[in-house]
Amino acid sequence: MTVAADQSGPARRRLRQPRLANMVAGELRERILAGALPDGALLPKQEDLLAEFGVSLPSIREALRILETEGLVTVVRGNTGGAIVRAPQAGKVAYMLGLVLQSRGVEVGDVEDALRRFEPTCAALAADRDDRATTVVPALRARIASSAAVLEDGDEYVHQARSFHEDLVAGCGNETVILVVGALESLWTAHVDQLVRRPAKLGPFDDVAVRERSLEDHTYLVDAIESGNAELAEELAQAHYGEARRHEFASAGTTVQATLLGDD
Repeated sequence: MTVAADQSGPARRRLRQPRLANMVAGELRERILAGALPDGALLPKQEDLLAEFGVSLPSIREALRILETEGLVTVVRGNTGGAIVRAPQAGKVAYMLGLVLQSRGVEVGDVEDALRRFEPTCAALAADRDDRATTVVPALRARIASSAAVLEDGDEYVHQARSFHEDLVAGCGNETVILVVGALESLWTAHVDQLVRRPAKLGPFDDVAVRERSLEDHTYLVDAIESGNAELAEELAQAHYGEARRHEFASAGTTVQATLLGDD
């Protein structure tokens, strides 16, 4: 038997099946991402997929395994089982990023350093928004008010201050930045909540004077954003984030722990 003949037989069929599975997975993936198959919906039954795509049952099953590996479906096996659509969620980005950083032994201080570089850019972007007066500014003013209301409570103030930073990133107006930097914010907040607030190790934030300065920094920053002064907003953010580390765990060699976030 020649090599050519061998390639036209079972070996060729074995090669063809994954390609068909990828094509089916690609079509279903597009429908999920476009919202045609919404989160929580059931995929069509296997017999319906067989009829639609005209491929073998192994190809359909392989396509479902591909989507399951990508986290786009959850396959429930059994007589009453099926494939449940799991549309991509922004929260998953932070968890996956945390897993990668943890696997590399990255220290939490590295995340903090990244935020120190990215958040000033977010402040400038927010100040550049034409609709800032009706979008980002009201949210930040409300967060300042809620922070001021708990100024005497160090633990709750830390929570409100962290939320201020998350609100700032969420309001910068650039969806890519919101997703990427927002994931870092979520990861950092999870570590603050678990390693600072819950053990009540507030460090400098035990001092109300430190909390007052923090609140003042936030207020000046929002003033700059509201006035549309992107350069000043970036400078104020850099000054605020450029201070010495305030949380001991960030400078104590603590590595990123994705499980603090949870796979939500």
